[in-house]
Amino acid sequence: MTKCVSAAEAVSVIESGMTIGIGGWGPRRKPMALVRELLRSDVTDLTLVAYGGADVGLLCAAGKVSKVIFAFVSLDFMPLEPAFRKARESGSVEVREIDEGMMLLGLRAAAWGSPFIPTRIGLGTDVITRNPDLKLIDSPYDDKEWVAMPALNLDVAMLHATRADERGVCEIASPDHYMDDWFARAAATTIVSADEMVDSEYFHSPDVARRVYWERNVTSKVVHIPGGAHPSSSDPLYGFDVGHYKAYAGLISESGYTAWANAFLGESEADYQREVGGIDAIKALPLPAY
Repeated sequence: MTKCVSAAEAVSVIESGMTIGIGGWGPRRKPMALVRELLRSDVTDLTLVAYGGADVGLLCAAGKVSKVIFAFVSLDFMPLEPAFRKARESGSVEVREIDEGMMLLGLRAAAWGSPFIPTRIGLGTDVITRNPDLKLIDSPYDDKEWVAMPALNLDVAMLHATRADERGVCEIASPDHYMDDWFARAAATTIVSADEMVDSEYFHSPDVARRVYWERNVTSKVVHIPGGAHPSSSDPLYGFDVGHYKAYAGLISESGYTAWANAFLGESEADYQREVGGIDAIKALPLPAY
């Protein structure tokens, strides 16, 4: 049984009003081709859950988002993602800004089927005062107070992998898989775009198997999109595109989302990649050094 579908078929399961988790981290290994397909749709009123980058920024700028639950929305060398910054300053989206660890606990709670996970993270900080819907609870074992981090139940998770097979086994070959495994398990439907498709025998190698971070039954749909993380990185295949991010920031800041969309989005991923120089240019992007 193959789980391989087109990007349009994969994204067609997303409906207005859903809660969407987006894997990756800032400008690293974001499922940007899937995000672009969502930009071309008529879906709106989304709640996004992400360690965000341009994925969150673009969807907010396009008017697709009503709420963002996030730990940060950054492009690293641009500390504040420009489109998300405009959305926050204008008040066009509702936000829940929480600690990175709290978001991980929320995803774990969803994956485990628990309504919440108690934690000391956030106690005594403005995370609590700025998010009055976060509840404090008393421990049944001592007199201490805890934050009850609620489950972040996702209707759909969108992730990007280095390689996948048609059964939904996915490899992340970059040094850090971030929280993608918890996004996958926290979602009712998990869509994974992959730079490369491989035969299932590829995963018989113990070294490769160690880079498989969630069970294949969790993967609902697989989309083969070489270069699909651009302009974010997909280490070890290509780095993030600083030049494009700068052009994007300029267009968003000066002329808004429509200017970027007219210049780059196109009607398909092929159109987009042609506008950014093609797959060879994407693959030639140098990996960042930290």
